[in-house]
Amino acid sequence: MKKLFKLTIVLYLLANGFNISISKENFFNQGLELFKDKKYEDARFMFERSIVFNPKDSISYLYLAKIYNIEENEKKEEKNLEAALLIEPNNEEAILMSMKIALKKSNYLKVKELSKTFSKVCITLCNENKDILETLGNIEPKNNES
Repeated sequence: MKKLFKLTIVLYLLANGFNISISKENFFNQGLELFKDKKYEDARFMFERSIVFNPKDSISYLYLAKIYNIEENEKKEEKNLEAALLIEPNNEEAILMSMKIALKKSNYLKVKELSKTFSKVCITLCNENKDILETLGNIEPKNNES
């Protein structure tokens, strides 16, 4: 009887563990599809559910930041970018988005700092860094003249 009980418990735990691992991946994939379909509120819900099951899912935080960018909620966008970068410091898309926010806030020191990190990790978005630095170069002399 004890063996049957232990076996039942083990099977139950294995089944639940398997279901949880499948569901967390499902939440992200469903969120991604909803994001692509521009159903941002539903996508946000799915990304948040994905984070509940996997708090270290930096990509879900990145997509939440993208949604908040679209909704023009800069505070929440920045919070999610910080979480994504805390988990994955080399996430070039999160660094780039953070640079754009810092540039908009005229935080030029932060832009330069992030740019150095971005230069080390960029793979696909390297041209974006050049554009931001050009913009920064155009703005900074104006600030020094005043």
